[in-house]
Amino acid sequence: MDTPDLTGIRIIHRAMRGDLHRLRTVAEDLDAGRRRADAARATALARYAEDVCAAIHHHHSREDEIVWPVIERSAGAAVDLADLSDDHSELDPLLERVRVAARAFARGGGAGGAAELAAALRTLSDLIDEHIEEEERRIFPVIEKYVAAADWKAMEKSLRGGDPRFELAWADRYATPDEMAHIRRLAGPVLSLLLILVRPGQRRRQRLVFGS
Repeated sequence: MDTPDLTGIRIIHRAMRGDLHRLRTVAEDLDAGRRRADAARATALARYAEDVCAAIHHHHSREDEIVWPVIERSAGAAVDLADLSDDHSELDPLLERVRVAARAFARGGGAGGAAELAAALRTLSDLIDEHIEEEERRIFPVIEKYVAAADWKAMEKSLRGGDPRFELAWADRYATPDEMAHIRRLAGPVLSLLLILVRPGQRRRQRLVFGS
């Protein structure tokens, strides 16, 4: 049996953790006075935080609805996903807390609210770090041992439905050179064209939110 290609999920996991850490650092710097945010930057930061939350929600809800059943059908008694599903149930209130704090920060035009945003991002980031480390340690070997590559590939196609521009920007930032080369081989020349179209706007957005 061919081994499932976990490149995509590895990149998404790395991106979720990476962007939460970046947002957390910005919010902590703003709270401590190490950075400043005018109204435009506060709005951009809040929208970016909401986009990250939307991407995380999409990922964990699709795991519950689509990925976990595939693994359970393939691995049977060799896998127990109960505690990872429990983590998912904890995520939605934390994602909403970040959204609420981000909107309050934006309404203040950067003049206040950074402390609550930083606290919300710390809590979410810590849970995501722990959850992903546990998932990759325990579940990835099970997937590679029991799930057929064709089943995994078909399942990945059904995961689509998030913001493709945002996810493409994540791949552009967080994929290693080898991973990106692998993705390009699979996707063909259309991926390079999409990156050319998406990259300038995403880089402008990144500079506004995170600085140079």
